[in-house]
Amino acid sequence: MLVLHGFTGSPVSVRPLAELLSKRGFAIELPRLPGHGTRPKDLLPTRYADWLAEARAALKRLEARTQQVFAVGLSMGGTLALDLATTEALSGVVTINAQILDRGGMIVKLAPVIEKLLPIAPASAAGLTKNDIKKGGNEDAYDWVATAAGNSLVRALPEVRGRLKSLTCPLLVIYSRDDHSVPPANSKALPQLVGSPPDAVSVLELQDSYHVATLDNDLPLIDERVASFAENLRKNS
Repeated sequence: MLVLHGFTGSPVSVRPLAELLSKRGFAIELPRLPGHGTRPKDLLPTRYADWLAEARAALKRLEARTQQVFAVGLSMGGTLALDLATTEALSGVVTINAQILDRGGMIVKLAPVIEKLLPIAPASAAGLTKNDIKKGGNEDAYDWVATAAGNSLVRALPEVRGRLKSLTCPLLVIYSRDDHSVPPANSKALPQLVGSPPDAVSVLELQDSYHVATLDNDLPLIDERVASFAENLRKNS
């Protein structure tokens, strides 16, 4: 199981889920995406292509350890998982509050200018709510965002959406009803964007978690649904 964290975050945000899945017998790869989990300035030279490359490298490591591979991603990690599934032979994909639609707002429109003037900006200015966890806690995300790095994700979104029809593997879409960082409309749109048959796509709405659902009240439910999703596919393969 490839488990991917989100933009400005770190493996801390998804480690509890990875550990639960490991206890169920799944092989796990939990990469730290380039520029993440250290210092905000380390994010400055990185771009979406770097994060995708690291996710793909982790996928290759996982393929060497197990016959079936699944990708699970939180937020941008979900975007990366979807992107991988358009080119790699995955047995299934799980997205959790994934970003796939274009982000709106004046800041986004001015982003090309802002990145030239301000190489780094507060995460809140980018519409990111740190520690968006209903029960409280710390996701270990940056307070500051490298603007060019963030804009590379924004620019990648239309390209990823354009490839989604080539994603035909089973898909589990998980999203929080109350999310202060990525609007639920992203997850609601996914079933119509992918090429997977309707009966291969399932959706779970979380009632008791915010954006970082993998550290929130619904973690046991997420663990159960992700595990049953993968186990059912393994049995039927």
